[in-house]
Amino acid sequence: MATGIIFNIQKYSIHDGPGIRTTVFLKGCPLRCQWCHNPEGQSPEPELALWPSRCLRECQECVSVCSRLALFKHDSFPTLDKDKCDLCGECAEVCPSRAIEIAGRQVSVEDVMKEVEKDLVFHDESGGGVTFSGGEPLMQPGFLQALLEGAKKRGMHAVVDTCGSAQPAVLDRIGDKVDLFLYDLKVLDDEKHRRFTGDSNKIVLENLRKLDKGGKAIVVRIPIIPGVNDGEKDIREMLGFLQSLENSHRLSLLPYHDLGKEKYRRFTLPYKIGSIQAPSRELIERIKKRMQSSGFEVTVGG
Repeated sequence: MATGIIFNIQKYSIHDGPGIRTTVFLKGCPLRCQWCHNPEGQSPEPELALWPSRCLRECQECVSVCSRLALFKHDSFPTLDKDKCDLCGECAEVCPSRAIEIAGRQVSVEDVMKEVEKDLVFHDESGGGVTFSGGEPLMQPGFLQALLEGAKKRGMHAVVDTCGSAQPAVLDRIGDKVDLFLYDLKVLDDEKHRRFTGDSNKIVLENLRKLDKGGKAIVVRIPIIPGVNDGEKDIREMLGFLQSLENSHRLSLLPYHDLGKEKYRRFTLPYKIGSIQAPSRELIERIKKRMQSSGFEVTVGG
């Protein structure tokens, strides 16, 4: 039986495809987008998450139980030495305030399907279904394929939310089992894409062209990040590429927000993009109208 690692199953999701959906978040991503709001999805392995705001200042339970001495209190808050931690989970088990949690757990396809099936009434009434997101779900191709097959057996509408950074053979394995791709397109300039995501966009563009040519249902999702891809040159290049596609006419603009910033502290990760302001409504509306005037169906968010 196929198994994989997930870090969340989100109920009643309305931004991950049509209708009311259940979104399954698979762990692991090949990119390191500086604005990523799900840093817990980046590593393919389970991780320890620390919630300083939940910590009971005088409590020492986690420190006392850690046989590897990986945890200590600093300014009354738990601090982790990742090199010493073996993810045994004992600290999370004894924490009385859930200030320590393990992000990521191994599950079977049946485990996931049983959870998703609880929401079938909402799916049926709203035209929804199940969405596989991340991280990057294509990082676990065998598990994703088995999940999609499980969804199809149950008559569920299946969406895959992807950054497209995977070998084309992976998309070949799953393409006929996916009802809709939510496909992230971040930056057209390859050097800038490398600088802000850690990798080239060549395979991302190649895969999108291939899916489009194959007539797959696609919504291209474009995060609007101030100072990264909201300039005149960026928008012009984006439109030029999108207009070269044959069948993909639906776009979704995703305005930057920093709601995931606090998560970086929990996982002792740097928030590399720093302090930037969310794009103004005027800017988003201007980009939306420009793309609509080029023949695209454009929504904001979701």
